[in-house]
Amino acid sequence: MQNQIELLAPVGSMESLYAAVQNGANAVYLGGKLFNARYNATNFDRDELKAAIKYAHLNDVKVYITVNILLDDSEIEESLDYIRFLYEIDVDAIIVQDIGLASLVRDLFPKLPIHGSTQMTINNLYGAKHLEDLGFTRVVLARETPLKEIQNIKANTNIELESFVHGALCVSYSGQCLMSSMIGGRSGNRGRCAQPCRMQYSIVDKEGSLVNNWEKKYVLSPRDLNTMEYLDKIVESGITSLKIEGRMKRPEYVATIVSNYRKTLDEGLDRISEQNKKDITQIFNREFTKGITLDDFGRSFISYDRPDNRGIVLGYVSRVDKYKVYIMLEDDVEEGDGIEFSVQNGGYKGLKVPISGKKGTILTLEKPGYIEKDSLVYKTSSQNLLKKAKSSYEDNKKTYPLDMKVDIRIGEKPSIELNYKDYKVNISLDTIVEKAQKAGLNKEKVSEQLTKLGDTSYHLSNLEIHLEEGSFLPMSSLNKLRRDSIDKLNDMVVDFHKRERIDDTEYKVKKQRLLSFNHSRDIQSKNKLNIMVSNRSQYEQLNKDKLDRIYLGFYDDIDDILFDLKNRDKEIYIWTDKILYTHDLKTLDKIIKPIANKIDGIAVSNIGTFEFVREMYDLDIHGDIGLNLFNSYTARYFNSNGVASSTLSPELTLGQINNITKNSDFSLEAIVYGYLPVMITKTCPMALVKGCKDDKECSTCNFAKGYGLKDRMDMVFYMNRNGGSSTIYNSVPVMVLDSLKSILNSGVTDIRLDFTLEKDHIRQIQSVYYDYLHSRIDEDQARDFIDEFKEHTSITKGHYYRGIL
Repeated sequence: MQNQIELLAPVGSMESLYAAVQNGANAVYLGGKLFNARYNATNFDRDELKAAIKYAHLNDVKVYITVNILLDDSEIEESLDYIRFLYEIDVDAIIVQDIGLASLVRDLFPKLPIHGSTQMTINNLYGAKHLEDLGFTRVVLARETPLKEIQNIKANTNIELESFVHGALCVSYSGQCLMSSMIGGRSGNRGRCAQPCRMQYSIVDKEGSLVNNWEKKYVLSPRDLNTMEYLDKIVESGITSLKIEGRMKRPEYVATIVSNYRKTLDEGLDRISEQNKKDITQIFNREFTKGITLDDFGRSFISYDRPDNRGIVLGYVSRVDKYKVYIMLEDDVEEGDGIEFSVQNGGYKGLKVPISGKKGTILTLEKPGYIEKDSLVYKTSSQNLLKKAKSSYEDNKKTYPLDMKVDIRIGEKPSIELNYKDYKVNISLDTIVEKAQKAGLNKEKVSEQLTKLGDTSYHLSNLEIHLEEGSFLPMSSLNKLRRDSIDKLNDMVVDFHKRERIDDTEYKVKKQRLLSFNHSRDIQSKNKLNIMVSNRSQYEQLNKDKLDRIYLGFYDDIDDILFDLKNRDKEIYIWTDKILYTHDLKTLDKIIKPIANKIDGIAVSNIGTFEFVREMYDLDIHGDIGLNLFNSYTARYFNSNGVASSTLSPELTLGQINNITKNSDFSLEAIVYGYLPVMITKTCPMALVKGCKDDKECSTCNFAKGYGLKDRMDMVFYMNRNGGSSTIYNSVPVMVLDSLKSILNSGVTDIRLDFTLEKDHIRQIQSVYYDYLHSRIDEDQARDFIDEFKEHTSITKGHYYRGIL
């Protein structure tokens, strides 16, 4: 199983790096202080990055640096300078989310490998092909990508495939989550996610009434991924890099997980012991899932009772009295271990054990609260395991065999030759070997000095000493000979890629050429009102004369709609979901082909869908919000590759929008009304209620629509299940009618209304926006409408004014 398979470990500190390398990682990924999706991790400054790469390369371990957030225009040049620094210190690859940045990097640093972050939401063959054509060498697939889809990608591309195999999971498809952003301004696309998925929610029906037994549960909190016992299936599917999550975890966690996965890869699944399983459970778990890729779903995927580490069962409370609690131990416990009780109010009480106890005995402790008899007690941390993990990288340092040959002859310069793998080092000192006045050197003294390799990455395999009798050389010279030769060898070993430093002038000229926009903005002056509708009922409420373009999010029996809209000379686009797999694209093809001559274009929200549509049809392509158009370079990239118009990211401010529009000469659209999708999930929250084990009956499920999640602020996020995915919408709609002039003044050409959850008021909303856009009503009338609207529905202005962190 191990051949050509890379075990990729998370690193959040130098100690974690040591833990990963010494326990068998083939590669590590880490973040610098800039532009990475773990903003709250310790991360590495520039000197630490240099040291990390040197240490890893000396141990034949690759280093991938994360540059995996969406970037603002003002950050692009700094990010390129940072990537130049990474290139010149010999980083093995960068991990990128922003496709605009990637296109610049490919031009500026053509030999630097680029890995597509899981934040790019690559979940099908066409998405992987697009990145391969752009010059990416690897893609980190969406965590929800099925094995069959992975096999299809592997069979039809040459791009390397990477997949998460262990650690914390996002419930939403990565790169498509706006919940943290919309609730508190902390964007996951900027590395600032506040993890609202780990909060409590109550499931409610369309009337807002609680669903029985589903009040204040962690319905969006996934279990931790653990695929150690299924690595054969993952490897056989075509994955070549197995990624462990955990840049925020302690070094002992990294050591424990890496060592167990290393053993499994090297020795096979049948060598996994119960102790191995126990160790990876003890070090951290939210309960485990084998993941959606391996068909877990609903209750086998979500840890709905609690969102945090629960350790392993230590025993149960056999007796309680006024002051003491008595625990029947089902496992050993050591002084200093962390344990946790369930308390009466449904919470948990943790403490450090002051004494040790053996399995099968009663452990007596001071009662920490109201503890019920027969309740379970958990061991949440193990001192023995932590010590074992720490010892694995502090006391058992890897060293590599080195051959050494030394020549010491009277009247000549002393010389040394080192041979390590394919590397050879020959050096000599300027010092001349003298004839000894008294006792000369002997081989034992020479050997003693030259074998002092304790602080290096090597151990001596063979030592060949050519020593002329009666030679004299100071011990300091022998030490210098050893040190200088090792330093030279290290310089050769760490330089994996033999890159030359980039010429400053050439770099600046090329960079400025790539960063400049040499065109004048030349698009139609008329501002358009575009509308997206999700079903026929919404469509039928529209005034067809008060719109310019329509996005149809339903496809059945629409010939009459297409005929009517064409007669009215309206633009017609088919709207597509953010997540489409190969079978979904085949279904889409069956929908599009019969009506291709009746529509103007297709709206795409996924790189894979974009590539599919571009290859298959001669239709205009509209880039929707799933493409994350966050800067001018992403806009330029998509436009130059066939996107005729695009929706701007809803995370942009007006100032950022203005920067993008002045650099773009194609139609850019802003969403000015609608319940924004804040999550899209493969699992279904309602599957927890029903106990569904898969999504085979979603199309006929009575729970597919009309249910929502109520948070601690009593805000309700309603959900729709469609096409194998659940979309969770913001609790309130964006409504910026009174800011329409400012939005248009920022340079957008089109404004858009999204109708998703709405059942009524659709015509009124459409009319007031259209009339205000065309100066049929004034600002006071617009504000009056907003005031009336707010009597029954709260609203948000989104990020137009507040922006995101």
